[in-house]
Order: sequence, then C-alpha cells, then structure tokens
Amino acid sequence: MDKRVIILGINGHIGHHVAKAFVAEGWDVTGFGRSNRHPVPGVRFVKGDAESVEDMRAAIGDIDLVVNALNLPYAAWDKGRKVAQTERVIAAIGTTGRTLLFPGNVYNYAATDRLITPDLAQRPQTPRGAIRVEVEQLYAEAARRGDMQVIIIRAGDFFGPESENDWFDLVMMTEARKGKVKLMGARGVPHAWAYLPDLGRAFEKLAWHRTELGQFETFHFTGHFVTPEQMGAAISRVRPLKTSMFPRWLIGAMGLVDPTMREVGKMGYLWDYPQELRDERLEAILGPDFATPFDEAVETTVMPFLGENRMAA
Repeated sequence: MDKRVIILGINGHIGHHVAKAFVAEGWDVTGFGRSNRHPVPGVRFVKGDAESVEDMRAAIGDIDLVVNALNLPYAAWDKGRKVAQTERVIAAIGTTGRTLLFPGNVYNYAATDRLITPDLAQRPQTPRGAIRVEVEQLYAEAARRGDMQVIIIRAGDFFGPESENDWFDLVMMTEARKGKVKLMGARGVPHAWAYLPDLGRAFEKLAWHRTELGQFETFHFTGHFVTPEQMGAAISRVRPLKTSMFPRWLIGAMGLVDPTMREVGKMGYLWDYPQELRDERLEAILGPDFATPFDEAVETTVMPFLGENRMAA
C-alpha cells in the first residue's frame, strides 16, 4: 500500500494531530497551508492557499490519500462559503479515485437524538447543522460518481495537548494558575469529547483499512462521554483546583458584538442534551484498549496551563 498522505489544513486541530499520528506510523506526510506556523517534525510542508483549486491540486499531485482538515472561521460558514470550500476540495481531487478522509461533527443531528450511530437519520437542529449536512452530501455525490472514496470520521468536541482555540484554552483553564476552573455544560448532562491524539490515530488506522471499505463510509468516534462534574474531577486529580460552572449567558452577551460568539451561542443546545457517539464497527477496527484513559488524556491537556506550579506527571 502507498504510504503517502497529504493533509490540507496542516495547522488546525485535526491537521496537526493527524499529521503526528501518520508520521509516528512511518508514513510520508505532506502538509498544506498558508504558513507552517505549527511545524510537525517529519512533515514536508507545501505552502498554498485553500482558496485556490490550482494550489491544492498541485500540492496533492499523485498522492492517493488526502485528509481534508481545512476549516473556516466559525462565523464564516454561511453565505455559501463553507460549501464553496468543499467544492474546491472536490475539484482539486477531480475524478482521480483518490481517498479523502474528512472530520465530521454532531451538528447534523437533532437535539433529542440521544444515541448517535452512523445509520441514524440526520435532522440538523440549526442552519449551521444544515450546512454540515450539505457538505457531507456533496462528498457523498462525488463518491457515488466514482470520483473519489470518502471516509468521514465524526467526533465530539476536541481537547488535547498543543490544541488552541478550544474550550479548554478559551474558557475552562483561563484562570488555572489562580486555582480556578470553569466547567462547560449543564450539571449532570454528559457531553461528547474527542481526545485529539486518539482521533488522529483513528484517522491513520482507517487509512490502512481503506481498501476494505466502500466508496462512501461514515464512522463515529466514541471518545469520552462525561459530565462536567466528571471532567472537573479529572482536572482536580491533576492538581486540586476550585471548579465552578461557566455562566453560559455570557456567550449570548458577547454575541451582541462578536459574530463568532453569536454563532457559538446558537449551538448551546449541544451542552443541554446528552448526545453519545457510538460505532461498533469502528470499535472493532480500532481494537480493545485503543483509547487513552480519560484521566491521562485530561492530565496531558491541562498540564501546560498550570505553568511553573504544575505537579509532576
């Protein structure tokens, strides 16, 4: 099997950790982006603009495996922009029959969908969810035409080391050095979290199995399904900290002047309803004991926020 992969959007959450996972398993990895601001040892960087089909097509070259880790600012998905980005990726791959790996999320489903499996009908709760459904439909159509093989891996909210602009660094751990943690969510309501190093390894594992899979496949990454109280307890086991619930009404207040916060506020239902990702087929592929234990995953995530006073690992 050809062990070459290109990652579009090498600097993002997914791109960075997927790259590390592929490098660790001996792949020849190319990273594509506007800059190489988060270099990954072992990755060959190609500079280019995702607004340009030509730039992406040239970077892909004859590489058979493409990971689309591109994203747009949270407030810039509408007005056809997210769909247009998807169409550019599809155009860049063309009719080559290459394999595309793509990260999905839970926006495609209704708030009342308690157990989210790959065969569950998609009923988006919000306009943002409808955009995600449309994006996946574009990929499904390309796969049905035979232009490419598409493998979607759906996951919950990201956390992990070397992760920026997520709930840990933007909200939860902002006052960690003062001994305080603000927990996201609603008391007693479990939330789906994806530990990025594990998710990156799941991408690599499915890449190995791509010849055994169909033209269009969707997998759901279980990750960690925990309440705010369980998350707070795990953080406090790293270092005793005072935990409290983040006042989510602040997001709505900030949304009056900040477009990103306005869009984040529209997705607040995700914290009020328990939505658990489950996929027995992916679990079988990944094998037993694949996931990093929850306490260990939380520890590696929060240690950098504790600075000089952090406890020894």
